[in-house]
Amino acid sequence: MSNNDKNELELRRLRAVDRAIADLRRGLSVIVTGEKEASIVLATEMAFDPELKTLAERSGAEPVLALTAHRANVLHIQPTGDDAIRLVIEEWMDAPLMRALADATHDLDQPFRGPFTRIKEGLPPTIPAAIKIAKLGRLLPSVVAASIELDQVEAISRKHDLSVVSLEDILAYEDSAALQLRAVASAKVPLQAAENTTFHAFRPKDGGIEHMAIVVGDPNRREPLLARLHSECFTGDLIGSLKCDCGEQLRGALKAISEEGGGVLLYLAQEGRGIGLINKLRAYNLQQQGFDTIDANERLGFDADERVFRPAAEMLKLLGFQKIRLMTNNPEKVEGLERHGIAITERVSHKFPSNTHNELYLATKKKRSGHYL
Repeated sequence: MSNNDKNELELRRLRAVDRAIADLRRGLSVIVTGEKEASIVLATEMAFDPELKTLAERSGAEPVLALTAHRANVLHIQPTGDDAIRLVIEEWMDAPLMRALADATHDLDQPFRGPFTRIKEGLPPTIPAAIKIAKLGRLLPSVVAASIELDQVEAISRKHDLSVVSLEDILAYEDSAALQLRAVASAKVPLQAAENTTFHAFRPKDGGIEHMAIVVGDPNRREPLLARLHSECFTGDLIGSLKCDCGEQLRGALKAISEEGGGVLLYLAQEGRGIGLINKLRAYNLQQQGFDTIDANERLGFDADERVFRPAAEMLKLLGFQKIRLMTNNPEKVEGLERHGIAITERVSHKFPSNTHNELYLATKKKRSGHYL
């Protein structure tokens, strides 16, 4: 296969995932295929009774509710050893209840739920893949799924105009999108902290999520440069939220890089440690109930940190930076970049005083995530 053919195949695979993400966010069903089986899935967050009825009719099977092991644990459902748990949808479980089961912010509204019947038999690989694609769409990590035979996929997808995406493509999506990043625009943008600054926008060739590189000055590509990976934070960066230290880290990093004489800040589209803005607000709601930042994410069904660092590594390579002095308190950023071919010659401490609103947040990052604070 030629390089052009390989590239076109990769783009088709990315587009298949992108279309499935868009359909799930619109409340539509999609088909996820595996090596030996397939599932029609619907994002639980977007599930209403008519859609559930349609799902059962199209598949000819009884749908199940799938949750992550984190979320199932919160609901006191016994583990199965798998990353996802399937529940039988009982007669008393309507769509509003299932949406509430997926959303931890409703736990105090409906504290007594169950008992639930979990399915213990072997978990079809398409189920955790379907949950993964819900995460990629910044939806709650839960789906309603119904099994179909592989030889039914083409007929069902054609008849009902359903997107089809493979398990393999879903699992490879984040790496594939990172490897397809390219610079699509750049412009000089003088900042308060650094006037000699150029913004470079990066986008995958399939038109997916965009990231930004902010290059200060004209750094020497032959020497390790001062760099910062910064995940976007609408509440902290733009509005000035006191619940985190993100805004201080952003502006402080730009100031430090300017004083150094040059460097780069990567502004990554990974809001809320990769769970998205709406889910971050849900996590904030849980923090108001007394849960720390890690418990809040896990109660919603997410991992403590859903970010990936390959996009940052690929952006640095495209800019010509292979060695950096990384401004971070997070050891996972160091490990993540080194795993993808970026040499970290020094970890530069980057911390700011706490306030009464974020002191628990910072203490949790230090105690439970191993941050150097």
